Amino acid sequence: MNEQEFISISKEIVADYINDQTDGVGIDKEAVYVVWLVKVLQNNKALLSTPIPDGRYYEVTFNGDKNEIYLDAYKKEKNIEINL
Repeated sequence: MNEQEFISISKEIVADYINDQTDGVGIDKEAVYVVWLVKVLQNNKALLSTPIPDGRYYEVTFNGDKNEIYLDAYKKEKNIEINL
């Protein structure tokens, strides 16, 4: 799977997940954006977010060995500044 295909599929997966979880609040895949992306060998991983102010972000992983995609959804609990 090339990078553009992975990004497009990832955005669609996140939009579908959000639309399945919410009642009447829809989002299209164009509103989903990539925060971070990496490809190592045949595997891809992306962190994605949306403009919805809910503190959530999403991790989509493509396992190239098994040809499987996984979605993890997270909610930011805290953001604490650590002074060095």
